[in-house]
Amino acid sequence: MKLEVVSRARLRPGMCLLTGMVLAGVMVAATTADRITERAKRLHFSSIVIDTHDDTTQRFLDGGFDLGVRNALGSVDIPRMKEGGLGAIFFSIWIPSKVTGPEAVKRGRAQIEAVLGNVRKHSNDLALATTADGIREVHKQGKIAALIGIEGGHLIASDLGVLRSYAALGARYMTLTHSGNAEWADSSTARAEHSGLTEFGKDVVREMNRLGMIVDISHVSDKTFADVLEISKAPVFASHSDCRAICDAPRNMTDEMIRALAAKGGMIQINYHVGFLSQEFRNAEKAHPEWDRAIALEVQKRCGTREGCQLIEGDRITREYVLRGDLPRVEWTKIIEHIDHAVKVAGIDHVGLGSDFDGANMPFGMEDASKLPQITNALLEKGYSEGDVKKILGENTLRLMAEVERISRELNAAK
Repeated sequence: MKLEVVSRARLRPGMCLLTGMVLAGVMVAATTADRITERAKRLHFSSIVIDTHDDTTQRFLDGGFDLGVRNALGSVDIPRMKEGGLGAIFFSIWIPSKVTGPEAVKRGRAQIEAVLGNVRKHSNDLALATTADGIREVHKQGKIAALIGIEGGHLIASDLGVLRSYAALGARYMTLTHSGNAEWADSSTARAEHSGLTEFGKDVVREMNRLGMIVDISHVSDKTFADVLEISKAPVFASHSDCRAICDAPRNMTDEMIRALAAKGGMIQINYHVGFLSQEFRNAEKAHPEWDRAIALEVQKRCGTREGCQLIEGDRITREYVLRGDLPRVEWTKIIEHIDHAVKVAGIDHVGLGSDFDGANMPFGMEDASKLPQITNALLEKGYSEGDVKKILGENTLRLMAEVERISRELNAAK
């Protein structure tokens, strides 16, 4: 969830408020570990926990951010990933939808290099993975697997050669659109221009199948989603989406869509953004569109054109507004509500985690990657078996990746 579409709160900063935020954060950090049972800790830290969507890449480009040390701001760094037992992370390669053509490709490649550079820099803790088996091998080494996802088909500049180059650099999924339409696919948050996928868009899906790249249908229109399911020979996923039955946002999936996704072997990866988790929060935002304008001005004042800063400050400002009592407070347990609903609709084999860390407004109690064991604890308390929890944490994603890889091999062998 990026600033070009997010609705956030207007800012009225105050020292008392900021002090309260700091104290609240300390209290959460101090009590979270106490809430996790020994059984949950054992299960969580013996599992491969996979997050399929994080926007931390933007921070690599701003300067001054060190992934290797604990940071006071944001949600992801190596110490907090380790503390939260995160075993694999997909770093998102994203630029605004309005940036297209050669500039989009240039910026996309720069972001991929930033991810690869951080993997090289922190090679004691991170290793690049491009396959399901690769993630398992990195996990055996006691490292965190770093993967790459392209967020928005506009990044290929309508060129299958660019798509192939991203795959060669290690990208293992592509979200077909972002908040605006791609030149060949409609987004869920823009006026339809193509009635789903164009013929070129269908070629993109076919080529992704051949390349072994997961087709990601988060952000796409309902018609684009239907076209993808009809065309794709491999299972697809929503890398960071929630359930429309709980929160009626166009970015979320209806029960019918979730069932159709699962029927083709696909997955919904649950997003932690409060505006997708909570109908109450979404209603409050929609009732005050002027907040968007005010927050955009304040974020620009604080960050200028630094996109990583914009994402982090947007989350901080929203939190200030909630703590002031003007926006409803959303607790992290809404994540569990969406997971549970998706499991009931799709089945246990078709649900995973796609946080949107460092790119969205996090609920209280899930401020960063260190809080992930709470999900395991909560699922066990709801009566999920240990095997089913492991599926949600990462085994389902590994299964889907392996199937996409298998179909890629078959398609290439048939040529």
